[in-house]
Order: sequence, then C-alpha cells, then structure tokens
Amino acid sequence: MSGSTRTRVVGAVLAIAGVLAAAALAGWLVVGLSSGQRPDATSGDSTATAATPAPTPVPAAGDGGSEAAPTGISSLPDAAWAARTATATGVPLRALLAYAGAELRLRAEQPSCGLGWNTLAAIGWVESEHGSIHGGTIGPDGLVSPAIVGIPLDGAGVEAIADTDGGLLDGDTVWDRAVGPMQFIPGTWEQFAADGDGDGRADVHRIDDAVLTAAHYLCASGGDLRDPADWITAVSSYNSSIDYNHRVAAAADSYAARAEGRG
Repeated sequence: MSGSTRTRVVGAVLAIAGVLAAAALAGWLVVGLSSGQRPDATSGDSTATAATPAPTPVPAAGDGGSEAAPTGISSLPDAAWAARTATATGVPLRALLAYAGAELRLRAEQPSCGLGWNTLAAIGWVESEHGSIHGGTIGPDGLVSPAIVGIPLDGAGVEAIADTDGGLLDGDTVWDRAVGPMQFIPGTWEQFAADGDGDGRADVHRIDDAVLTAAHYLCASGGDLRDPADWITAVSSYNSSIDYNHRVAAAADSYAARAEGRG
C-alpha cells in the first residue's frame, strides 16, 4: 500500500460515508458496459446515489459445465465476460482477470466479506494505474515489469517507516517502500501474502498474487464490505487519507456505473 498510515478508519474518514456508500454497495455489478474510457478519479460523476441495484455476480469459467476449477485466480472468471468488460472499462484484460478472479475466490472462501472486483480495480487504478505506471506492463504470467517500487517512507510528506525487512522486498535498507502493482509495504506483505496464480509462492510483483493479497487484507480489515461503514474501514486501512478514499470511491463507482450502463 502507498506511503500513508495503515490504521483503521478515523472519524474524519467516517464523515464521508454518504459519499462512498454507493461504491461500497455496488461492488458486484458486472453487466455489459459501453464506454472504453478508463475511470478517472478526478473527473466525471463521482457522486454516490442512495439507490443500489441488485448485484450481478462475476460469471465463473465453466459455469454450467463439468470443468474442474483451476488453481490460478485469473482462470476463474468467464473469458467472454472478461474480454467484454475489459474493453468496456479500459481495465487491461490481464489485470481485470485478477480483480474478478479474486472476487470469485473470496466469494468461495470468505462469502461474508462481500468484496467486489470493482473495489480491487479502483485500488489498482489509484495505486499503479493497473500496473502501467511509469510505462509498466503485465505479462501473460502476471508479472509486472519493470518492478514498481515507491518512494522511501522517510516522513517527507509521507509516514515515516524505518526499514523492517533489511531491504529484502523493497531494496531499501534504511526506509520501507511500497512495492508492486497494489503497493504493499514489507510488513503488510509478510503478514497477508497470498499465492494467487497457484505456482506455490507469493510474489509481490505478480498481479494475481498482489490482488489476492489485497483482497485478504481488505476482508480482514473491513468485515462485510457490502456495508458502507465496513467498506470505508477497509479502504481506510489501505490508506487513511480522505483524498485517497474519495479517489478510490470515484473509480469504484465509475466502474459500477458502467456495469449498469450508466456510464
């Protein structure tokens, strides 16, 4: 996660619950979309509405068939749905497969969490533009290249976090840095690291691993993310600034709006 504090929600963030409610509750809306523009958290209609349409789950691969469930989360979503949704939203297909696959995995493993793919996509957009920041790309195997490593968390406009891992994850032996497409600091990665691609190890630079780890972290931090207050708690644990919450909410709501055909 980026360089702000990883604390749970504070009173100032709770004050924006009304703004974030729609993004919190619209997490599973995945019907056909029409716009090819990526969501921009600084423009467009980011105002939440009170009405929340009924959720439409991400279709899983092999629904109605006899195929065995694959181990990697990127193989879980229905391929045709993923291709249509990636084109409509502008989210790179390889990243979208990870976001949607993490929702499907968590729906099976932690159904009480209620985490939607669009919340993960919104965080991925804000943190690293889906792994494309600074010219990055995601390979077919999910590896983001070049590696994304944030600025030193040295207290200069960010939280001061002295090195906690001897530079093992971030290459910095003085200060911690946020790493990978979902921007984890070493301590959080060590606690929640997950193997999302089924290769037997967790790699912060691989989109499947990073997104599934973020999903586990959000569920552990928030409770039931279909509840607005819990959604805010979860996102605030990722980064507690109000501006960050607004940006994630705007992006998540934009994805959900397009899923409903409103964008």
